[in-house]
Amino acid sequence: MQNEETSVKNSPGLILKSVGGLYFAETSDGIIECKARGIFRKENISPCAGDRVNVEHDGKTGLITEIFPRKNQIIRPPLANLDYLIFVISTCEPEPSFLVLDKFLAVAEFKKINGAVVLTKNDLKRRQDIEDIYRGIGLPVFVTDYSDPASYMPICDLIAGHICALTGNTGAGKSTLLNNIDASLGLETGEISKKLGRGRHTTRQAELFKLSNGGYIADTPGFSAFDTNSYDIILKDELKYCFPEFERYEGKCRFPDCAHIKEKGCAVIEAVNSGEIAKSRHDSYVQMYEEAKLIKEWEVRKQ
Repeated sequence: MQNEETSVKNSPGLILKSVGGLYFAETSDGIIECKARGIFRKENISPCAGDRVNVEHDGKTGLITEIFPRKNQIIRPPLANLDYLIFVISTCEPEPSFLVLDKFLAVAEFKKINGAVVLTKNDLKRRQDIEDIYRGIGLPVFVTDYSDPASYMPICDLIAGHICALTGNTGAGKSTLLNNIDASLGLETGEISKKLGRGRHTTRQAELFKLSNGGYIADTPGFSAFDTNSYDIILKDELKYCFPEFERYEGKCRFPDCAHIKEKGCAVIEAVNSGEIAKSRHDSYVQMYEEAKLIKEWEVRKQ
């Protein structure tokens, strides 16, 4: 009796997670456990969740032979090809930090990732202030009430068919949101954090979870445990382009090299004073600019 030869296929796939040098890629033949070609290490490329890849496999195990070009990537947790970065913030407990939210939104803009804001635990006045600020810069803002499924269904619609990551205030209700977005996670709220790798002593490895609406979502650490520089570093001269509400004033300042900090004749500062730009957003920009001045550009460029 002749031995059947195992047929080897080449299939496009999506990496869902990596564990100890092994990668789990979703293909049309199911989820394949893969290793990566050694040449990627030589080229200083590390496959990560969200990567579109080509997999040579036998239906069970395989080899990643190609990583297709990424449209974006964040550093830690390592994620690629994000369509949306969704920020979950509480309007009361914990108190929202506009600075930290604005830092993350700037990184999303810098990386060309769509941003969205989800508000939980709603204090009515503060909620309205936040809505006005962030809808005013063109972001989708969702107000959730978990007793009313209609309040979070638009978030489901946003995620459908996209690769997304969820981040936000620690304690803001990300796990509750995930549980309401897709009950197929099948866990009580308190257990979701375990499935998403949020144990106190767990090494962070990003993992994409496939949702019933065809989307994928990754959880990330809470703001209080996370430095936005882990997502990426924005140099001071690039920072103003990460605040989209500044764009309409570009070229209207008295000085062509205006940093929009405290210069006379600055069109951005005039817009802040007239209420056209939210003061909290400009305050965040100024603080980020001062922090960015301390970054040695040559050290960033050599990375």
